[in-house]
Amino acid sequence: MTALAPIMEAFFTDRLMTQQGASPHTIASYRDTFKLLLGYLNTRTGKLPARLDLTDLDATVIGDFLQHLETVRGNTVASRNTRLAAIHSLFRYASLQAPQHANLISRVLAIQTKRTTSTIVSFLSRPELDALLAAPNRSTWHGRRDHALLVLAAQTGLRVSELTGLTTGDLHLGTGAQVSCRGKGRKDRCTPLTTHTKAVLTGWLDERRPAADTDPLFCTRPGGRLSHDAVEHLIKKHAATAAEACPSLQVKTVTPHTLRHTAAMELLRAGVDVTVIALWLGHESPTTTRIYLHADMALKEKALARTTPLGTTPDRYQAPDALLAFLNQL
Repeated sequence: MTALAPIMEAFFTDRLMTQQGASPHTIASYRDTFKLLLGYLNTRTGKLPARLDLTDLDATVIGDFLQHLETVRGNTVASRNTRLAAIHSLFRYASLQAPQHANLISRVLAIQTKRTTSTIVSFLSRPELDALLAAPNRSTWHGRRDHALLVLAAQTGLRVSELTGLTTGDLHLGTGAQVSCRGKGRKDRCTPLTTHTKAVLTGWLDERRPAADTDPLFCTRPGGRLSHDAVEHLIKKHAATAAEACPSLQVKTVTPHTLRHTAAMELLRAGVDVTVIALWLGHESPTTTRIYLHADMALKEKALARTTPLGTTPDRYQAPDALLAFLNQL
């Protein structure tokens, strides 16, 4: 029998932290995966996590856990694949620590990721964005904070983790105003600020009155850093308010990532090249940024207009036969 606890502890301290130098976000994601897995095993077997053996995590159990994530917890396929990636990483490490279980480990590593469906990104039109930015009540402290956060998010396209991680020292509001952040993959980048965003953030910083450059830019009333859930909640709240003035928002789910998509679409419609947008958003490759080309119907309609022969009037195809018309309706 091989105890699971020492292998998992060494995986975090030796493999992730010492050997790989994994980021705090990666460690947190892996931690959450194994907390879910250990909780599932405790419910299934009645064993406490510290008393589990590696043999308790065979391919059948892992497969059932992944199915549990989708059917019971309601996780998406992408979340399921993220959890599986963490499990695979643990078992690759376990293959070196417990070679006697090579057969069990190879079966777990053979579990495939599930294919996902590529959906068109959701973003806000200019009237919808204006309504959202106008939603916070700027006569209150929380309203002014939320307004500054929404303006910055919509203009820069920062990820929610990047927004919550900003400090007051990351803002540079002099000549060539910009905000610097450490993004996904621990890549540092700077994003220029518009005159309007600069003015909003200057007003917020004057009110914020930080004691040090390391203080969080967007904080709670006592001064603590905003959480991911807090940002999601405030955006959802203001989107509901904005929907009263802009009915099209009633059918949209507005999240922090929606504002990121909106920033990208604003740049695309302004004629900015996708390679520049990729740098702006901190994408690893411009290939990721091409999703915005698929989402922009106006851009596609312009391309379609260029294919129309000169001297012709665009029209819809009409089936020349009743049977063909029937088949076209199927």
